[in-house]
Amino acid sequence: MTIRLPAPDGTTRAYAPRTEPLALSATGPLTSRTVFSAAHVVADPYADTTPDSPAAVDWDATLAFRRHLWSHGLGVAEAMDTAQRGMGLDWAGAAELIRRSAAEARAVGGRIACGVGTDQLTGPATLAEIRTAYEEQLAVVEESGARAVLMASRALAAAAKGPEDYLDLYGHLLRQAGDPVILHWLGPMFDPALDGYWGSPDLDAATETFLDVIAAHPDKVDGIKVSLLDARREVALRRRLPEGVRCYTGDDFHYPELIAGDEQGFSHALLGVFDPLGPLAAEAVRTLDTGDTDGFREILDPTVALSRHLFQPPTRFYKTGVVFLAWLAGHQDHFTMVGGLQSARSLPHLARAYELADGLGLFPDPARAESRMRSLLTVYGVPQ
Repeated sequence: MTIRLPAPDGTTRAYAPRTEPLALSATGPLTSRTVFSAAHVVADPYADTTPDSPAAVDWDATLAFRRHLWSHGLGVAEAMDTAQRGMGLDWAGAAELIRRSAAEARAVGGRIACGVGTDQLTGPATLAEIRTAYEEQLAVVEESGARAVLMASRALAAAAKGPEDYLDLYGHLLRQAGDPVILHWLGPMFDPALDGYWGSPDLDAATETFLDVIAAHPDKVDGIKVSLLDARREVALRRRLPEGVRCYTGDDFHYPELIAGDEQGFSHALLGVFDPLGPLAAEAVRTLDTGDTDGFREILDPTVALSRHLFQPPTRFYKTGVVFLAWLAGHQDHFTMVGGLQSARSLPHLARAYELADGLGLFPDPARAESRMRSLLTVYGVPQ
């Protein structure tokens, strides 16, 4: 049986869904790489909200999805941009998410790292106010027992006059952090407000400032998370890191080659695309754990087409595809997002995401995924 999917040119095409999910066999912890999946939040579809309302979160479904990721050996990167920080989830919601997820991680023995930012600031802010905002969020994460991820700040990008402001502020935060943190460099393709981060729109100059921050406090930096979608720049950067400081790739376009690495090193991973790819990504890394790099690439390389589709410009709306695939896979009962972001991608975009994900065997129940896809097409008036 086929399903008719809409194409960007206004036509429809027949697609024959697969009938069986991909067979995954490996179990156990991941050993050769540290792998975090940035996880989405599940909205409460029954909440009477508007796009400007505080996020209404279905906590049971949100935490169940994190248990799903932990069960496959992945770590959870919590309250990051995948969780719609600054795009539907405000700081109050993020703080509650951090506390609940960290408690759940302790209960099941899961690895967790949580985002620390300044999104409680809603307008122009001074550097002192930005520092205070970072400190407030850092305290919440450290009190939860999770590792902190110092996220890039829109407020800092707007207020900083040059590299010295970044060196001063990050130096202060690293000195007071109780445990080593992960530094997060998120490029403007993910958030246009972060253009010129680290004090310069010139990425070479910005890289030098970033490395200066790390070099001044290497004992306080567990690693860096780089999301610039530039594999060569990431490789060059990771080769200059002090010993013991990890590189966690955030490159959703080139992750197989970056995780596999080369004769001079490799990247660990902290990726939004590992939200829908979780079980398959874990299978690939367990294959890599055995020393089988070719087998790792054979599993993970075919997923890049889906990832590039989900993260196509405007890249910041990749969350819509991630949540859509979670619905099709049965991890939640609806396709509703906080802030109404389910409307951020077109029907042809979602249809192609379904086709690519189904082709990979990502859906545990392909028949359920097909049924849900048909229901969405019916709402949009696509004849079958």
